[in-house]
Amino acid sequence: MFIPRIALALLLLAPAFAIDKTPLKDALVTHEWGTFTSVAGPDGRAVRWAGLLGPADLPCFVERLTDWNPKLLAGAVRMETPVLYFYSPRPVTISVGVTFPQGWVTEWYPKASSVKPTAYAISSQQVYRSDRTKPLGGGEIRWDAVDVLPGPDLEYPQGKGASPYYAARHTGSAPLRIGEQQEKLIFYRGIGDFEIPVRPVFRGSALEVSNSSAETIPLAIVFENRGGKIGYRKLPGLQDTVLVETPELTANLADLETELVEYLVEFGLYRAEAKAMLETWSDSWFEEGMRVIYILPRAAVDAVLPLEVVPAPASVARVFVGRVEVLSPWMRKQIEMAAAKSDVPALEKFGRFLMPFAGQIQRTTTLPRASIEEAAGRLVQRQLSGPGCVQ
Repeated sequence: MFIPRIALALLLLAPAFAIDKTPLKDALVTHEWGTFTSVAGPDGRAVRWAGLLGPADLPCFVERLTDWNPKLLAGAVRMETPVLYFYSPRPVTISVGVTFPQGWVTEWYPKASSVKPTAYAISSQQVYRSDRTKPLGGGEIRWDAVDVLPGPDLEYPQGKGASPYYAARHTGSAPLRIGEQQEKLIFYRGIGDFEIPVRPVFRGSALEVSNSSAETIPLAIVFENRGGKIGYRKLPGLQDTVLVETPELTANLADLETELVEYLVEFGLYRAEAKAMLETWSDSWFEEGMRVIYILPRAAVDAVLPLEVVPAPASVARVFVGRVEVLSPWMRKQIEMAAAKSDVPALEKFGRFLMPFAGQIQRTTTLPRASIEEAAGRLVQRQLSGPGCVQ
């Protein structure tokens, strides 16, 4: 369901501080939020990349598709931390299924009834080859006999180390029990090879942001962080292509976070869910660099990631935030300077985006590959030598 364009424009130009919504009386309600992370190539399309250079961020009790590190898997879009919440006035048992036609589900909790593909169907070439021509596909996960138990919180698993995973529990959703496992939500994560609608391309000093889909993007935000100074420009109701001057770095991050919570509420989340989503992802969304943050149309979410809940809820909200990393002229200069000086520690700071960015620069400029490869090697070794999860 889409908000009329005039009403949407008014809403986005002056966010309303809406009263938090509450679940429908005597009805099962399902809410979900999640993120899609991608890296824009020279033409704005998402390029295939691997997240191995990023730090481990999930607790060790979270289950995996297989014993290899999921960050080894390359794809165009990383589906990070979708979580499902359920609200009901009385106990109810439901089944939940998510299909991922153009990707795989790689991590989840609680224990699933079934997952496709199985670990045994995955070859090492599929995992390690980032230049493979066959895209990922056929993903599916199901949880049968999910007991929704409204009332006081139950005892949930807890690791010793800090993880953004736990912030998602800070809501008023009903506790869940699946078999012997208890949780406040259903969590899953994956990676896919599908087209995203937002395509950012630099045209001189300005950024051209295009919507390649037939659906209006409710909201897009061009965000930049240079050494802690931030700026952003909002693009409400993005239908086709706009040319945006890079934002002045004079904004206040707290103001943006407040606005984002209000937007997420208006697009369907309860206030506690919106705050939990921001608490989970604020460090990542607003880290140094440039990106376009956008809200996916509900139709796009349903097409990429069909959801089935039985019995059917009276109301379902699915709010997904896309994030497209952009190689800005400033970031390009930083990488070139660090590579020229063989400043490996400086290159390591680019983390999981180092290799896709360096690959783009290499198209037009000869970079000293030794320092790039040394930095990437250190990051990979750090990942592989660690536990791969937060203890």
